[in-house]
Amino acid sequence: MGAQKIAVLFPGQGSQYIGMGKEFLESHEGCGKLMDLAESVSNVPLRKLCLDGPMEELTKAHNLQPALTITGLVCWKALQDAGVKADFFAGHSLGEYSALCAAGVLSVEDTMKLVTERGRLMGRAGDENPGGMCAVLGLSIGDVQDILAEVGKPDQISIGNHNSEQQIVLSGDHEVVKKVADLATQRGGKAIPLNVSVANHSPLMAGAVPQFEKIMGGVTFNAPKTPVFFNVTGMQEGDPAEIRKIMAAQIKSMVRWLDIINQLLAKEVDLFIEVGPKKVLTGLMKRIVPKDKKCTCLQVDSPEGLAKLISKYGQIS
Repeated sequence: MGAQKIAVLFPGQGSQYIGMGKEFLESHEGCGKLMDLAESVSNVPLRKLCLDGPMEELTKAHNLQPALTITGLVCWKALQDAGVKADFFAGHSLGEYSALCAAGVLSVEDTMKLVTERGRLMGRAGDENPGGMCAVLGLSIGDVQDILAEVGKPDQISIGNHNSEQQIVLSGDHEVVKKVADLATQRGGKAIPLNVSVANHSPLMAGAVPQFEKIMGGVTFNAPKTPVFFNVTGMQEGDPAEIRKIMAAQIKSMVRWLDIINQLLAKEVDLFIEVGPKKVLTGLMKRIVPKDKKCTCLQVDSPEGLAKLISKYGQIS
């Protein structure tokens, strides 16, 4: 018996590990063909990077973005072939591209083209405007916004992710991020620097937007076959022209993940499936979902995880 409503979530950067997708690639012919297609479009040795690394090369933006995106799609292919269907899709930051592909907004080829160019442009913007990211725990978004207003450098730092009520990610210039993080710590928060190569979703990425818009101009965007919730707005959108604008702005805009999950909970989703490496989004769900709310969060990136999902819910649709 299937759950009443299912949301499929795709993770973003930070979820990667050496060996991701390995078992599906080795055991599922369709997954292997997807990887072959992704390699030919991106002109990046994605299979080797995903399976063998080295991590130093995998984590470079121009490699990581296509590598993580295709890993999410490989895992989703295996779930689809097992009969899993979603009522809603969402992806965290980069994961939004896997969600758009899964929902029929973008073809696999166009998805891989866009994330390859996105990684290249963001990597270049990061070289031109070096920066970093830092998670602040234990303070509300209002508390962090107050500190940012005091520091007063909106062209150098912003909130990159609003992940949960008290997990806010800062993104921007290294020195300014450190200053805000120190102030957050003084006010009772905990600051954890993140291992990223560029300041994602910050003003430092603004230079990548115009060129990315041009590249997007050559790509067809379709209306979603399944509803998608978007990072920039925290809401659903069905108009392809609006989706194109949203995805251009996404590079430099805050990820409204808390809003997305609250919207999905309001839609009475009772099964969330994280499709892709690690359990970052499943961990966030534990911080977001009210204690009295009944819903299940499962993560699948291997045949073992898929078997657990099917054994618990049978044919999911």
